Amino acid sequence: MILAGDIGGTNARLAFFDVTHDDFRLVSASVFPSRDYAGLDEIVAKFVETSALHADAACFGIAGPVRNGRVETSNLPWTIEAKRLADELNLKKAVLINDLEANAWGISRLDAKDVVCLNQVKGQPVGNQAVIAAGTGLGEAGMYWDGTKHHIFACEGGHSDFAPRNELEIELFRYLCARYGHVSYERIVSGPGLVNVFQFLRDTGRGDEPKWLTDEMQNSDPAAAVSRAALSGKCPLCEHALDLFISIYGAEAGNLALKLFATGGVYLGGGIAPKLVSKLAGPLFMQAFVGKGRMQGLLESMPVKVITNEQTALMGAARCAVARAG
Repeated sequence: MILAGDIGGTNARLAFFDVTHDDFRLVSASVFPSRDYAGLDEIVAKFVETSALHADAACFGIAGPVRNGRVETSNLPWTIEAKRLADELNLKKAVLINDLEANAWGISRLDAKDVVCLNQVKGQPVGNQAVIAAGTGLGEAGMYWDGTKHHIFACEGGHSDFAPRNELEIELFRYLCARYGHVSYERIVSGPGLVNVFQFLRDTGRGDEPKWLTDEMQNSDPAAAVSRAALSGKCPLCEHALDLFISIYGAEAGNLALKLFATGGVYLGGGIAPKLVSKLAGPLFMQAFVGKGRMQGLLESMPVKVITNEQTALMGAARCAVARAG
């Protein structure tokens, strides 16, 4: 029995999988609001007790840089240690990996119904792959192709420097620089980032924030409120914010594709992309993705897909647990 976790800044997803000859059967799964708990240990203990199952191996994909079996989460006040989790689960070891690394482990298990293609390319592209995911933060990972199989690795590219492409984005950079000092892509391409973009446009006189939206943002997830207002066409300022968000998302996905030479494809994971498929399928994302001057032709040859299966990272963590169970 495999215990797998997909631990983000908003939700912690846990599941037990029964594995037989590379067949992963979901036995039990639960979702916990991360910020309601003092740490992952508390969530794991509650899930295991409720499920009344014992794990033979465990792996947790966690939003944050994992080093030597330890991670200080990027968007939660948690410190997670593999040894402590292993002791609590009575296991020889528990494996901690980055949450985007877990996504990457799960990609090979996806079917055609689990993705939405944003472009059409000729042939069957092979080579390195990349995954980028906007959610509470911005995660990135890579899959190196050795000619036979992919080797998965994590990175923290979402925290790299934001590179503005035009006068509006230069103004956005200055606005965020005054607020944060360092401006990473995560400050824009994430749930909180969408709110940052909205506030920038509002504060620089590019639209008015209606009272009903102010109330919604105060009483619910502000990023979700902005997104809903944009998709419904109820607020021009929100539409402008979402368009700018989508374009910058596409630009950074293209940056990642170039850096990893992702001829085998680029995948969009996380909680935001599946909710914005209609916008991502429009012109803004792909125009920004391929808009790299002399490299446009190369980027046009790379398939770009949105992952719609929300259990991809859980499945990936389970696969990793099996691979590293020795």
